[in-house]
Amino acid sequence: MKRIDSHHHCWSISRADYHWIKPGHPTWDRDFLPRHLDPERQLAGVSKTILVQAAWTVEETNYLLGLADATDWISGVIGWVDFEDSSQLELISRFSNHPKLLGLRPLVQEIPQLDWVLRDDVDWAYRAITERSLVFEALGFARHTKVFLELFKRHPEMRTVIDHGMKPEIAAGRFDEWAKDMAEIAKSTDVYCKLSGLLTEAKPGATSEDLRPYVDHLLETFGPDRLMWGSDWPVLNDASNYQKWVDMVEVLIADLSPEDKQKIWAGTANKFYRLGED
Repeated sequence: MKRIDSHHHCWSISRADYHWIKPGHPTWDRDFLPRHLDPERQLAGVSKTILVQAAWTVEETNYLLGLADATDWISGVIGWVDFEDSSQLELISRFSNHPKLLGLRPLVQEIPQLDWVLRDDVDWAYRAITERSLVFEALGFARHTKVFLELFKRHPEMRTVIDHGMKPEIAAGRFDEWAKDMAEIAKSTDVYCKLSGLLTEAKPGATSEDLRPYVDHLLETFGPDRLMWGSDWPVLNDASNYQKWVDMVEVLIADLSPEDKQKIWAGTANKFYRLGED
């Protein structure tokens, strides 16, 4: 079965702009480059990937585009610009001319202000993304569901995907409010969602059954036509590894038809990102 990894990262620690990675972190404080992912994605049958920003600098976006240019199986990049600086409209225009720049992502989960995405001074960026047919990636925690819902309603024409199922609080066993809000997003908007990043929100040693209520809810609400698989490598490595996550998802979607499985593994990402894969 064909697979597209809709969400992974690469970084070189010596670049020194990954401020969220603490020095000495046992998993993340090292380089993770395409050559490190290549054998893992091949073993898992992944033919194409989407490389997503992990630092809030324009320099990293340029760096990731360089990695994508040098790596044929990286189909596109989700970059970063400063949404609080409207003078970067010209930068968005320049980035959008790069064939592998697919979209942009602010690191909302790192911003203290809960309703930051609704501020008037960042609205220009959503319009710029929409006008250039780019993708907006919604990265936040479960507490951000309501403000993101308002954002999605304000910009219904913006092509949007939620990263990591909006990070439900799996380790704490919290489900109901997240589930209600995600169901409302799925019902009242055309937003897509990524089946990724869930293991790092669960307790250490979590099994597929620990994740099942959350995955089942995303399947029920968004459906295979709007749900896509992603690894979140190498953040994933703090909880598991690439192949084990693939195997867990296989278990979690085992009851779906072959056609719906293929949508989650590749078809939805191909359609959403307009990759043009056969």
